[in-house]
Amino acid sequence: MSAMQDDSRFIAKSDEELQKVTLGERQPHNAPITLVEYDSCWPKLFAREANRIRTVLGDEALLVEHVGSTSVPGLCAKPIIDMLLVVADAADEAAYVPDLEEAGYMLRIREPEWFEHRLFKGPDIDINLHVFSAGVSEIERMLRFRDWLRTNHTDRDKYARAKRALAQRKWRHVQHYADAKTSIIHQIMARANADV
Repeated sequence: MSAMQDDSRFIAKSDEELQKVTLGERQPHNAPITLVEYDSCWPKLFAREANRIRTVLGDEALLVEHVGSTSVPGLCAKPIIDMLLVVADAADEAAYVPDLEEAGYMLRIREPEWFEHRLFKGPDIDINLHVFSAGVSEIERMLRFRDWLRTNHTDRDKYARAKRALAQRKWRHVQHYADAKTSIIHQIMARANADV
């Protein structure tokens, strides 16, 4: 079965499920996804945000990394910088959320059932700041996927083709598009992990 056939079978989360983890009102997207070609400015935008986050959080920021498609040269992406922030305990919001909010970051997603994931939007750059606790497996998975795509152009190109095909569809929520990529991501991760 092809990745695209398999991806079309994902079960979309309902509006209610998505709203449950969203702070504020979640607005439907109801459109295709806009992908753009790789932009050499993306690493500079990441570096600017990473410096600001490290300044705001100090030692609370255990790791700040550029992840997602904008971190892979040559890969098309939504023009949103995905960032990974590792803190000691993502559930201990008092340790980092007030400082980030004071600096203009807005907490938008709280997913305690999924590795205590939190997601912030940036004050002036379009970012998704993903926050996880130190030691959770999702951190290694995100970094491994990024590093594999940076060095394996065959899988990078396969991923780009899958993204472009999916992006053309009309998606009620951007999260549905993200979830539809799960199959191709699992296939690529299987190859990346076999190469260890």
